[in-house]
Amino acid sequence: MVELNFNKGDYVRLRLALEEIDGQVLESPESDIVLLKLKSGYNIGIKKENILGARVLRKYNEEKAKFLKREERKELPSIGLIITGGTIASKASQATGGVKPITDVDEFLNYYPELLKIVNIKKLEIPFMVFSENMTSEHWIKIAECAEKMLNDDNIKGIIITHGTDTLGYSAAALSFFLRNLNKPVVLTYAQRSIDRASSDASLNLQCAARMAISDCAEVVLVGHANVNDNFCYAIRGTRARKLHSSRRDAFKSVNEKPIAKVWKDKIEFISQYKRSDENRKVELDLAYSDKVALLKFYPGQDSSILDYYALKYKGLVIEGFGLGQINESWIPKLKKHIKNGLVICMTSQTIFGEVNPYVYSSAREIERAGVIYLGNMLAETAFVKLGWVLGHYGWKMRVREKMLENFAGEISERIEFERESELY
Repeated sequence: MVELNFNKGDYVRLRLALEEIDGQVLESPESDIVLLKLKSGYNIGIKKENILGARVLRKYNEEKAKFLKREERKELPSIGLIITGGTIASKASQATGGVKPITDVDEFLNYYPELLKIVNIKKLEIPFMVFSENMTSEHWIKIAECAEKMLNDDNIKGIIITHGTDTLGYSAAALSFFLRNLNKPVVLTYAQRSIDRASSDASLNLQCAARMAISDCAEVVLVGHANVNDNFCYAIRGTRARKLHSSRRDAFKSVNEKPIAKVWKDKIEFISQYKRSDENRKVELDLAYSDKVALLKFYPGQDSSILDYYALKYKGLVIEGFGLGQINESWIPKLKKHIKNGLVICMTSQTIFGEVNPYVYSSAREIERAGVIYLGNMLAETAFVKLGWVLGHYGWKMRVREKMLENFAGEISERIEFERESELY
């Protein structure tokens, strides 16, 4: 067997029987396997007995990299940047081949030097670093508190928030309700693939987010790839964004309405109505929130006794029903009982597009008469967040139906607009 004189992190060329392979050496879980990260971003394991020769092309330098120095350019507008974690704030781990958070601010900006050609980073906050599946309402509140301070700073044009993809739609909805009287752009962005991968979407997303953050759009928006190509992004209203693919770069789509804008690195084309910025307005925080809410997907044959469980633990429940908002008629007695006892129950649809309507089928009419609140074309995730926000306001206790049907942040569209199928998939 050939002696392998390289170490973890080295960039090497391995000679096999029929080919040579270049890659970075990762820590391998098996002693007889060499694990390489290829230029494509994928990992490959090679049995040591199959390696006929090895050459180190570049030694791994364990010393901290020299990062770009942040220098303010007076001709550029200034923004605030809030980093919360996720793939966009991650890099490849030399030990595992997966990703780990970037915790050094200058290192983050070193990965995204193009950002500093568009804006100055006037303020930067890292309230926490977590992957988005670990987010709770407490994290949403921390982000909102950081955002409010930046938005009420006269020297800041808008803000960018980096975030993981898995619960980004929930966070975008929460900020849409928490930040009242919005005066400047609040732009959430993400990456499906970390910046050190050849196919990363991170750089374009962040550059387009910066362009959106200095626009005149006073909305909470999500900015990310419009398609699988690396050419432009969509800006999607925060209460209308849903992740529709687990890995594609254009994971997020605007549901039931067009995106607010098409965004390139150097320009914006607005394609929907939006609220205009006004720096004379002052953002107000409305952080009232109750975690005693749940989201339930109805399935065929589901036993209505599950409502007994939710009634014991929660104040509010959002049900994802079929089609226009149907569930089994056998649930109606339980719905009446628990609504009468104070449980708030709302109805959304399991379908991606369209809206719930209790006036088409007789069963749905009975469900609405039982006291279930039908929420039109509101997304289920947005409805879940909004219900927690509404129930968090003690003074709204007798006005829950009214407030759930009030359009605070574009969560209920007056008309439904669909993208062409070619744009969606």
